[in-house]
Amino acid sequence: MSISNTIKSIQDIMRKDVGVDGDAQRIGQLVWMLFLKIYDDKETEWETFNDSYASSIPEHLRWRTWAANAEGITGEELKNFIDNTLFPELQNLAPQIDDLRAYVIKNVFADAYNYMKSGQLIRQVVNKIQEGIDYNKAQQRHLFGDMYEQILKDLQSAGNAGEFYTPRAVTEFMVNRIDPKLNETVLDPACGTGGFLTCTIEHKRKHTVKTAADEQILQASINGFEKKPLPHLLATTNMILHGIEVPNQIRHDNTLAKPLISWSPKDRVDVIITNPPFGGQEEDGIESNFPQALRTRETADLFMALIIHLLKDGGRAAVVLPDGFLFGEGMKTRLKEKLLEECNLHTIVRLPNGVFNPYTGIKTNLLFFTKGKATETVWFYEHPYPEGVKSYNKTKPMRFAEFEPEIAWWGTESDGFATRAANEAKQADDDTKDNQAWKISIDEIKARNYNLDIKNPYVGETISHNPDELLSQYAKEIAEITALRHQLRELLNAAISKANA
Repeated sequence: MSISNTIKSIQDIMRKDVGVDGDAQRIGQLVWMLFLKIYDDKETEWETFNDSYASSIPEHLRWRTWAANAEGITGEELKNFIDNTLFPELQNLAPQIDDLRAYVIKNVFADAYNYMKSGQLIRQVVNKIQEGIDYNKAQQRHLFGDMYEQILKDLQSAGNAGEFYTPRAVTEFMVNRIDPKLNETVLDPACGTGGFLTCTIEHKRKHTVKTAADEQILQASINGFEKKPLPHLLATTNMILHGIEVPNQIRHDNTLAKPLISWSPKDRVDVIITNPPFGGQEEDGIESNFPQALRTRETADLFMALIIHLLKDGGRAAVVLPDGFLFGEGMKTRLKEKLLEECNLHTIVRLPNGVFNPYTGIKTNLLFFTKGKATETVWFYEHPYPEGVKSYNKTKPMRFAEFEPEIAWWGTESDGFATRAANEAKQADDDTKDNQAWKISIDEIKARNYNLDIKNPYVGETISHNPDELLSQYAKEIAEITALRHQLRELLNAAISKANA
Protein backbone atom coordinates (compact mmCIF):
# COMPACT_ATOMS: atom_id res chain seq x y z
CA MET A 1 0.00 0.00 0.00
CA SER A 2 1.31 3.50 -0.88
CA ILE A 3 1.99 6.00 1.88
CA SER A 4 -0.87 8.23 0.71
CA ASN A 5 -3.27 5.29 0.88
CA THR A 6 -1.91 4.39 4.32
CA ILE A 7 -2.60 7.88 5.62
CA LYS A 8 -6.08 7.88 4.08
CA SER A 9 -6.94 4.50 5.62
CA ILE A 10 -5.70 5.74 9.02
CA GLN A 11 -7.94 8.81 8.79
CA ASP A 12 -10.88 6.57 7.84
CA ILE A 13 -10.29 4.46 10.97
CA MET A 14 -10.14 7.59 13.13
CA ARG A 15 -13.49 8.78 11.79
CA LYS A 16 -15.07 5.73 13.46
CA ASP A 17 -13.80 6.82 16.88
CA VAL A 18 -16.23 8.91 18.94
CA GLY A 19 -13.40 10.81 20.64
CA VAL A 20 -11.94 12.39 17.52
CA ASP A 21 -13.89 15.46 16.47
CA GLY A 22 -12.94 17.08 13.16
CA ASP A 23 -9.90 17.36 10.94
CA ALA A 24 -7.71 19.29 13.38
CA GLN A 25 -8.02 16.61 16.09
CA ARG A 26 -7.52 13.86 13.52
CA ILE A 27 -4.29 15.50 12.38
CA GLY A 28 -3.13 16.02 15.96
CA GLN A 29 -3.83 12.38 16.80
CA LEU A 30 -2.07 11.14 13.68
CA VAL A 31 1.03 13.28 14.11
CA TRP A 32 2.00 12.32 17.67
CA MET A 33 1.85 8.69 16.54
CA LEU A 34 3.88 9.47 13.41
CA PHE A 35 6.39 11.35 15.55
CA LEU A 36 7.04 8.30 17.72
CA LYS A 37 7.27 5.97 14.70
CA ILE A 38 9.61 8.27 12.75
CA TYR A 39 11.69 8.91 15.87
CA ASP A 40 11.99 5.14 16.38
CA ASP A 41 13.13 4.73 12.77
CA LYS A 42 15.71 7.47 13.29
CA GLU A 43 16.92 5.74 16.46
CA THR A 44 17.50 2.57 14.44
CA GLU A 45 19.71 4.64 12.14
CA TRP A 46 21.58 6.27 15.05
CA GLU A 47 22.14 2.89 16.69
CA THR A 48 23.59 1.53 13.46
CA PHE A 49 26.24 4.25 13.23
CA ASN A 50 26.90 4.71 16.98
CA ASP A 51 27.44 1.67 19.15
CA SER A 52 27.21 3.77 22.31
CA TYR A 53 23.87 5.37 21.39
CA ALA A 54 21.36 5.37 24.26
CA SER A 55 17.74 6.32 23.75
CA SER A 56 16.29 9.30 25.59
CA ILE A 57 12.97 7.42 25.78
CA PRO A 58 12.61 4.75 28.51
CA GLU A 59 12.56 1.28 26.94
CA HIS A 60 8.92 0.50 27.80
CA LEU A 61 7.78 3.74 26.09
CA ARG A 62 9.64 3.23 22.81
CA TRP A 63 7.48 2.57 19.75
CA ARG A 64 9.25 -0.72 19.08
CA THR A 65 8.27 -1.98 22.54
CA TRP A 66 4.53 -1.28 22.74
CA ALA A 67 3.44 -0.59 19.13
CA ALA A 68 5.53 -2.56 16.63
CA ASN A 69 4.03 -5.99 17.36
CA ALA A 70 0.75 -6.27 15.45
CA GLU A 71 -0.44 -8.85 18.00
CA GLY A 72 0.56 -6.67 20.96
CA ILE A 73 -1.61 -5.01 23.57
CA THR A 74 -4.99 -3.69 22.39
CA GLY A 75 -8.39 -2.62 23.68
CA GLU A 76 -8.63 -1.13 27.18
CA GLU A 77 -5.10 -2.30 28.01
CA LEU A 78 -3.65 -0.26 25.15
CA LYS A 79 -5.78 2.81 25.87
CA ASN A 80 -4.88 2.70 29.57
CA PHE A 81 -1.19 2.37 28.71
CA ILE A 82 -1.32 5.42 26.41
CA ASP A 83 -3.40 7.59 28.77
CA ASN A 84 -1.87 6.59 32.09
CA THR A 85 1.71 5.59 31.27
CA LEU A 86 2.94 6.77 27.85
CA PHE A 87 1.72 10.37 27.96
CA PRO A 88 2.35 11.12 31.67
CA GLU A 89 5.88 9.70 31.58
CA LEU A 90 6.88 11.43 28.34
CA GLN A 91 5.41 14.70 29.60
CA ASN A 92 7.42 14.37 32.80
CA LEU A 93 10.76 13.21 31.43
CA ALA A 94 13.67 14.40 33.56
CA PRO A 95 16.39 14.99 30.96
CA GLN A 96 20.06 15.10 31.81
CA ILE A 97 21.53 18.54 31.19
CA ASP A 98 23.20 17.46 27.93
CA ASP A 99 20.31 15.29 26.70
CA LEU A 100 18.78 17.68 24.18
CA ARG A 101 16.69 14.96 22.53
CA ALA A 102 14.86 14.34 25.79
CA TYR A 103 13.99 18.03 26.03
CA VAL A 104 12.55 17.87 22.50
CA ILE A 105 10.40 14.82 23.34
CA LYS A 106 9.17 16.36 26.59
CA ASN A 107 8.21 19.60 24.82
CA VAL A 108 6.47 17.74 21.99
CA PHE A 109 4.24 15.88 24.42
CA ALA A 110 3.74 18.73 26.88
CA ASP A 111 0.35 19.63 25.37
CA ALA A 112 -0.32 16.66 23.07
CA TYR A 113 -3.51 14.62 23.52
CA ASN A 114 -4.80 11.14 22.84
CA TYR A 115 -8.27 11.88 21.52
CA MET A 116 -9.18 8.31 20.59
CA LYS A 117 -11.50 6.41 22.95
CA SER A 118 -11.40 2.93 21.44
CA GLY A 119 -8.33 0.82 22.17
CA GLN A 120 -9.25 -1.53 19.31
CA LEU A 121 -9.28 1.37 16.82
CA ILE A 122 -6.01 2.68 18.27
CA ARG A 123 -4.41 -0.73 17.59
CA GLN A 124 -5.72 -0.65 14.01
CA VAL A 125 -4.15 2.78 13.48
CA VAL A 126 -0.86 1.73 15.08
CA ASN A 127 -0.69 -1.38 12.88
CA LYS A 128 -1.36 0.68 9.73
CA ILE A 129 1.48 3.04 10.65
CA GLN A 130 3.84 0.17 11.48
CA GLU A 131 3.22 -1.79 8.28
CA GLY A 132 2.89 1.18 5.93
CA ILE A 133 5.68 3.55 6.96
CA ASP A 134 9.42 2.89 7.22
CA TYR A 135 11.30 6.16 7.32
CA ASN A 136 14.65 4.40 6.86
CA LYS A 137 13.71 3.33 3.33
CA ALA A 138 15.06 6.01 0.98
CA GLN A 139 12.11 5.87 -1.43
CA GLN A 140 9.56 6.04 1.38
CA ARG A 141 11.45 8.90 3.01
CA HIS A 142 11.06 11.01 -0.14
CA LEU A 143 7.41 10.04 -0.61
CA PHE A 144 6.61 10.61 3.03
CA GLY A 145 8.02 14.13 2.86
CA ASP A 146 5.51 14.89 0.11
CA MET A 147 2.75 13.18 2.06
CA TYR A 148 3.54 15.17 5.20
CA GLU A 149 3.24 18.34 3.15
CA GLN A 150 -0.23 17.17 2.12
CA ILE A 151 -1.13 16.59 5.79
CA LEU A 152 -0.09 20.17 6.50
CA LYS A 153 -2.12 21.47 3.55
CA ASP A 154 -5.16 19.70 5.01
CA LEU A 155 -4.94 22.19 7.88
CA GLN A 156 -6.20 24.90 5.54
CA SER A 157 -9.68 23.41 5.77
CA ALA A 158 -9.39 22.36 9.42
CA GLY A 159 -11.13 25.35 11.03
CA ASN A 160 -8.88 27.85 12.81
CA ALA A 161 -5.90 25.52 12.36
CA GLY A 162 -5.62 26.89 8.81
CA GLU A 163 -3.70 29.89 10.15
CA PHE A 164 -0.66 27.69 10.68
CA TYR A 165 -0.10 26.74 7.04
CA THR A 166 1.38 29.06 4.41
CA PRO A 167 1.08 27.82 0.80
CA ARG A 168 4.28 26.16 -0.36
CA ALA A 169 4.60 28.47 -3.38
CA VAL A 170 4.67 31.53 -1.10
CA THR A 171 7.24 30.07 1.31
CA GLU A 172 9.51 29.02 -1.57
CA PHE A 173 9.34 32.46 -3.22
CA MET A 174 10.08 34.34 0.01
CA VAL A 175 13.05 32.11 0.87
CA ASN A 176 14.29 32.30 -2.72
CA ARG A 177 14.30 36.11 -2.61
CA ILE A 178 15.86 36.40 0.87
CA ASP A 179 18.51 33.81 -0.12
CA PRO A 180 19.78 32.89 3.38
CA LYS A 181 23.49 32.04 3.43
CA LEU A 182 25.06 29.10 5.29
CA ASN A 183 26.32 31.03 8.33
CA GLU A 184 23.25 33.23 8.69
CA THR A 185 20.93 32.53 11.61
CA VAL A 186 17.31 32.24 10.46
CA LEU A 187 14.30 32.77 12.72
CA ASP A 188 10.57 32.33 12.34
CA PRO A 189 9.06 33.81 15.53
CA ALA A 190 5.61 32.35 14.74
CA CYS A 191 6.69 29.24 12.86
CA GLY A 192 3.38 27.33 12.76
CA THR A 193 4.09 23.97 11.12
CA GLY A 194 7.62 25.00 10.09
CA GLY A 195 7.10 25.69 6.39
CA PHE A 196 9.49 28.65 6.13
CA LEU A 197 12.16 26.81 8.11
CA THR A 198 11.97 23.64 6.00
CA CYS A 199 12.21 25.74 2.82
CA THR A 200 15.26 27.45 4.33
CA ILE A 201 16.85 24.08 5.11
CA GLU A 202 16.28 22.89 1.54
CA HIS A 203 17.59 26.18 0.12
CA LYS A 204 20.78 26.09 2.20
CA ARG A 205 21.43 22.44 1.40
CA LYS A 206 20.99 23.07 -2.31
CA HIS A 207 23.15 26.18 -2.52
CA THR A 208 25.65 26.21 0.37
CA VAL A 209 26.08 22.85 2.13
CA LYS A 210 29.10 20.99 0.71
CA THR A 211 30.60 19.13 3.70
CA ALA A 212 29.58 17.48 6.98
CA ALA A 213 30.88 20.57 8.78
CA ASP A 214 28.59 22.74 6.63
CA GLU A 215 25.66 20.53 7.62
CA GLN A 216 26.39 21.09 11.31
CA ILE A 217 26.43 24.86 10.73
CA LEU A 218 23.07 24.56 8.97
CA GLN A 219 21.58 22.50 11.81
CA ALA A 220 22.56 25.18 14.34
CA SER A 221 21.24 28.08 12.24
CA ILE A 222 17.52 27.19 12.24
CA ASN A 223 15.32 28.76 14.95
CA GLY A 224 11.57 28.90 15.52
CA PHE A 225 8.93 29.61 18.13
CA GLU A 226 5.34 28.38 18.18
CA LYS A 227 2.98 28.89 21.09
CA LYS A 228 0.22 26.40 20.23
CA PRO A 229 0.71 22.67 20.80
CA LEU A 230 -0.58 21.16 17.54
CA PRO A 231 1.54 23.26 15.16
CA HIS A 232 4.56 22.90 17.49
CA LEU A 233 4.21 19.12 17.28
CA LEU A 234 3.81 19.35 13.49
CA ALA A 235 6.84 21.66 13.17
CA THR A 236 9.09 19.48 15.34
CA THR A 237 8.17 16.38 13.33
CA ASN A 238 8.71 18.40 10.14
CA MET A 239 12.24 19.29 11.27
CA ILE A 240 13.10 15.62 11.89
CA LEU A 241 11.70 14.73 8.46
CA HIS A 242 14.04 17.35 6.99
CA GLY A 243 17.12 15.94 8.68
CA ILE A 244 17.36 18.21 11.74
CA GLU A 245 18.48 15.54 14.19
CA VAL A 246 17.83 17.48 17.40
CA PRO A 247 15.22 20.18 16.69
CA ASN A 248 15.59 21.74 20.14
CA GLN A 249 15.64 25.20 18.58
CA ILE A 250 11.95 24.89 17.69
CA ARG A 251 10.65 26.16 21.00
CA HIS A 252 7.12 25.86 22.37
CA ASP A 253 6.68 29.45 23.50
CA ASN A 254 5.01 32.76 22.71
CA THR A 255 7.65 35.25 21.60
CA LEU A 256 5.27 38.14 22.33
CA ALA A 257 5.08 37.19 26.03
CA LYS A 258 8.65 38.38 26.61
CA PRO A 259 9.22 42.12 27.14
CA LEU A 260 10.76 43.68 24.04
CA ILE A 261 13.54 45.20 26.12
CA SER A 262 14.52 41.70 27.35
CA TRP A 263 15.61 40.61 23.88
CA SER A 264 19.32 41.42 24.01
CA PRO A 265 21.76 41.98 21.13
CA LYS A 266 22.87 38.32 21.36
CA ASP A 267 19.28 37.30 20.50
CA ARG A 268 19.36 39.17 17.20
CA VAL A 269 19.42 37.24 13.95
CA ASP A 270 20.48 37.65 10.33
CA VAL A 271 17.22 36.59 8.67
CA ILE A 272 13.54 36.50 9.67
CA ILE A 273 10.99 34.88 7.38
CA THR A 274 7.47 34.57 8.76
CA ASN A 275 3.72 34.73 8.36
CA PRO A 276 2.55 36.05 11.74
CA PRO A 277 -1.09 35.31 12.65
CA PHE A 278 -3.31 38.22 11.56
CA GLY A 279 -6.83 39.15 12.47
CA GLY A 280 -6.32 37.84 15.99
CA GLN A 281 -6.08 39.51 19.37
CA GLU A 282 -3.50 38.77 22.07
CA GLU A 283 -4.55 38.15 25.67
CA ASP A 284 -4.70 41.04 28.11
CA GLY A 285 -1.30 42.22 29.30
CA ILE A 286 0.77 41.08 26.32
CA GLU A 287 0.75 44.60 24.87
CA SER A 288 2.49 45.90 28.02
CA ASN A 289 5.65 44.09 26.87
CA PHE A 290 6.02 46.75 24.16
CA PRO A 291 6.75 50.52 24.26
CA GLN A 292 3.72 52.72 24.85
CA ALA A 293 3.68 54.06 21.29
CA LEU A 294 3.50 50.53 19.84
CA ARG A 295 0.97 48.96 22.18
CA THR A 296 -1.92 47.08 20.65
CA ARG A 297 -3.60 43.72 21.09
CA GLU A 298 -3.46 42.96 17.37
CA THR A 299 -1.09 40.03 16.93
CA ALA A 300 0.43 40.85 13.52
CA ASP A 301 1.34 44.41 14.58
CA LEU A 302 3.10 43.21 17.74
CA PHE A 303 5.05 40.69 15.68
CA MET A 304 6.16 43.42 13.27
CA ALA A 305 7.52 45.48 16.18
CA LEU A 306 9.33 42.39 17.45
CA ILE A 307 10.75 41.53 14.01
CA ILE A 308 12.25 45.01 13.58
CA HIS A 309 13.82 44.73 17.04
CA LEU A 310 15.25 41.21 16.51
CA LEU A 311 17.02 41.89 13.20
CA LYS A 312 20.73 42.64 13.29
CA ASP A 313 21.96 45.68 11.39
CA GLY A 314 22.08 44.45 7.81
CA GLY A 315 19.64 41.68 8.64
CA ARG A 316 16.89 40.86 6.15
CA ALA A 317 13.23 40.00 6.59
CA ALA A 318 10.30 38.76 4.52
CA VAL A 319 6.89 38.98 6.17
CA VAL A 320 3.32 38.14 5.10
CA LEU A 321 0.86 40.84 6.16
CA PRO A 322 -2.78 41.68 5.33
CA ASP A 323 -3.94 44.83 3.54
CA GLY A 324 -5.03 46.23 6.91
CA PHE A 325 -1.40 46.83 7.88
CA LEU A 326 -0.81 48.92 4.76
CA PHE A 327 -3.72 51.35 5.20
CA GLY A 328 -4.20 51.17 8.99
CA GLU A 329 -3.85 54.28 11.12
CA GLY A 330 -3.15 55.07 14.77
CA MET A 331 -0.59 52.64 16.14
CA LYS A 332 -0.12 51.15 12.66
CA THR A 333 1.02 54.55 11.38
CA ARG A 334 3.62 54.80 14.15
CA LEU A 335 4.77 51.24 13.44
CA LYS A 336 5.14 51.93 9.70
CA GLU A 337 7.05 55.13 10.47
CA LYS A 338 9.43 53.09 12.66
CA LEU A 339 9.80 50.45 9.95
CA LEU A 340 10.62 52.99 7.24
CA GLU A 341 13.06 54.92 9.45
CA GLU A 342 14.99 51.90 10.75
CA CYS A 343 14.77 49.63 7.70
CA ASN A 344 14.88 49.78 3.94
CA LEU A 345 11.43 48.51 2.94
CA HIS A 346 12.48 47.98 -0.64
CA THR A 347 9.72 45.71 -1.99
CA ILE A 348 6.05 44.94 -1.41
CA VAL A 349 4.54 42.12 -3.49
CA ARG A 350 0.75 42.45 -3.54
CA LEU A 351 -0.92 39.05 -3.77
CA PRO A 352 -4.39 38.53 -5.24
CA ASN A 353 -7.41 37.22 -3.33
CA GLY A 354 -7.67 33.58 -2.43
CA VAL A 355 -4.02 32.68 -1.83
CA PHE A 356 -4.96 31.48 1.66
CA ASN A 357 -8.32 29.95 0.71
CA PRO A 358 -10.28 28.39 2.29
CA TYR A 359 -8.82 29.65 5.59
CA THR A 360 -9.27 33.31 4.65
CA GLY A 361 -10.07 35.40 1.59
CA ILE A 362 -8.29 38.50 2.94
CA LYS A 363 -5.80 40.01 0.50
CA THR A 364 -2.21 39.68 1.65
CA ASN A 365 1.15 41.24 0.89
CA LEU A 366 4.77 40.14 1.09
CA LEU A 367 7.02 42.80 2.66
CA PHE A 368 10.79 42.57 2.11
CA PHE A 369 13.11 44.84 4.11
CA THR A 370 16.67 45.23 5.40
CA LYS A 371 17.53 46.77 8.75
CA GLY A 372 20.07 49.53 9.23
CA LYS A 373 19.24 51.97 6.45
CA ALA A 374 16.17 54.19 6.11
CA THR A 375 13.78 53.68 3.22
CA GLU A 376 14.12 56.01 0.25
CA THR A 377 11.95 54.21 -2.32
CA VAL A 378 9.43 51.38 -2.06
CA TRP A 379 8.84 49.18 -5.09
CA PHE A 380 5.49 47.48 -5.53
CA TYR A 381 4.76 44.43 -7.66
CA GLU A 382 1.18 43.31 -8.23
CA HIS A 383 1.10 39.55 -8.61
CA PRO A 384 -1.58 38.63 -11.18
CA TYR A 385 -3.62 35.45 -11.43
CA PRO A 386 -2.31 33.06 -14.08
CA GLU A 387 -4.10 33.25 -17.39
CA GLY A 388 -7.54 31.65 -17.15
CA VAL A 389 -7.57 31.62 -13.32
CA LYS A 390 -10.03 33.79 -11.38
CA SER A 391 -9.25 32.50 -7.89
CA TYR A 392 -7.22 29.85 -6.09
CA ASN A 393 -8.69 26.84 -4.32
CA LYS A 394 -7.65 23.50 -2.87
CA THR A 395 -7.50 21.78 -6.26
CA LYS A 396 -5.90 24.77 -8.02
CA PRO A 397 -3.47 26.36 -5.54
CA MET A 398 -0.85 28.96 -6.30
CA ARG A 399 2.29 27.53 -7.95
CA PHE A 400 5.90 28.66 -7.50
CA ALA A 401 6.30 28.99 -11.29
CA GLU A 402 3.91 31.95 -11.17
CA PHE A 403 6.62 33.97 -9.44
CA GLU A 404 9.08 33.68 -12.33
CA PRO A 405 8.19 37.18 -13.68
CA GLU A 406 8.87 38.69 -10.23
CA ILE A 407 12.19 36.87 -9.97
CA ALA A 408 13.21 38.10 -13.45
CA TRP A 409 12.22 41.66 -12.54
CA TRP A 410 13.64 41.63 -9.01
CA GLY A 411 17.33 42.46 -9.18
CA THR A 412 19.28 42.60 -5.90
CA GLU A 413 19.99 45.12 -3.19
CA SER A 414 23.69 44.92 -4.05
CA ASP A 415 23.06 46.18 -7.57
CA GLY A 416 20.73 48.90 -6.32
CA PHE A 417 17.83 47.03 -7.92
CA ALA A 418 19.14 48.11 -11.30
CA THR A 419 17.35 45.17 -12.96
CA ARG A 420 13.92 46.38 -11.97
CA ALA A 421 14.78 49.97 -12.92
CA ALA A 422 15.90 48.79 -16.36
CA ASN A 423 12.71 46.77 -16.76
CA GLU A 424 10.68 49.79 -15.73
CA ALA A 425 12.37 51.92 -18.40
CA LYS A 426 11.86 49.20 -20.98
CA GLN A 427 8.18 48.87 -20.11
CA ALA A 428 7.67 52.61 -20.29
CA ASP A 429 8.63 52.43 -23.97
CA ASP A 430 6.38 49.44 -24.65
CA ASP A 431 2.70 50.38 -24.69
CA THR A 432 1.67 46.80 -25.38
CA LYS A 433 3.16 45.33 -22.19
CA ASP A 434 1.27 45.31 -18.89
CA ASN A 435 3.05 47.00 -16.04
CA GLN A 436 2.90 45.06 -12.79
CA ALA A 437 5.61 47.09 -11.02
CA TRP A 438 5.78 50.67 -9.79
CA LYS A 439 7.61 52.66 -7.12
CA ILE A 440 6.93 55.48 -4.68
CA SER A 441 9.32 57.76 -2.80
CA ILE A 442 9.50 58.17 0.96
CA ASP A 443 8.38 61.79 0.59
CA GLU A 444 5.19 60.65 -1.14
CA ILE A 445 4.62 58.05 1.58
CA LYS A 446 5.00 60.68 4.31
CA ALA A 447 2.56 62.93 2.45
CA ARG A 448 0.08 60.04 2.53
CA ASN A 449 0.56 59.76 6.33
CA TYR A 450 2.32 56.41 5.80
CA ASN A 451 -0.60 54.82 3.99
CA LEU A 452 1.05 52.08 1.89
CA ASP A 453 -2.15 50.83 0.28
CA ILE A 454 -1.07 52.14 -3.12
CA LYS A 455 -2.87 50.95 -6.23
CA ASN A 456 -1.18 49.99 -9.46
CA PRO A 457 -1.04 53.26 -11.47
CA TYR A 458 -0.94 51.34 -14.76
CA VAL A 459 -4.26 49.58 -14.18
CA GLY A 460 -7.56 51.45 -14.34
CA GLU A 461 -10.31 51.06 -11.77
CA THR A 462 -12.52 48.04 -12.36
CA ILE A 463 -15.84 47.06 -10.84
CA SER A 464 -15.73 43.60 -9.33
CA HIS A 465 -18.73 41.37 -8.81
CA ASN A 466 -16.71 38.56 -7.22
CA PRO A 467 -18.26 37.78 -3.78
CA ASP A 468 -14.86 37.14 -2.16
CA GLU A 469 -13.51 40.45 -3.45
CA LEU A 470 -16.63 42.32 -2.34
CA LEU A 471 -16.45 40.76 1.13
CA SER A 472 -12.75 41.59 1.32
CA GLN A 473 -13.48 45.22 0.33
CA TYR A 474 -16.24 45.37 2.93
CA ALA A 475 -13.86 44.04 5.60
CA LYS A 476 -11.30 46.62 4.54
CA GLU A 477 -13.80 49.47 4.86
CA ILE A 478 -14.92 48.22 8.28
CA ALA A 479 -11.26 48.11 9.37
CA GLU A 480 -10.77 51.69 8.16
CA ILE A 481 -13.86 52.83 10.07
CA THR A 482 -12.66 50.99 13.20
CA ALA A 483 -9.20 52.57 12.92
CA LEU A 484 -10.77 56.02 12.57
CA ARG A 485 -13.04 55.38 15.55
CA HIS A 486 -10.03 54.35 17.66
CA GLN A 487 -8.17 57.45 16.54
CA LEU A 488 -11.11 59.70 17.47
CA ARG A 489 -11.42 57.95 20.83
CA GLU A 490 -7.72 58.58 21.54
CA LEU A 491 -8.11 62.27 20.65
CA LEU A 492 -11.23 62.55 22.81
CA ASN A 493 -9.55 60.85 25.78
CA ALA A 494 -6.53 63.15 25.40
CA ALA A 495 -8.81 66.22 25.33
CA ILE A 496 -10.71 65.05 28.44
CA SER A 497 -7.48 64.32 30.28
CA LYS A 498 -6.15 67.78 29.40
CA ALA A 499 -9.40 69.42 30.52
CA ASN A 500 -9.31 67.57 33.85
CA ALA A 501 -5.63 68.37 34.47
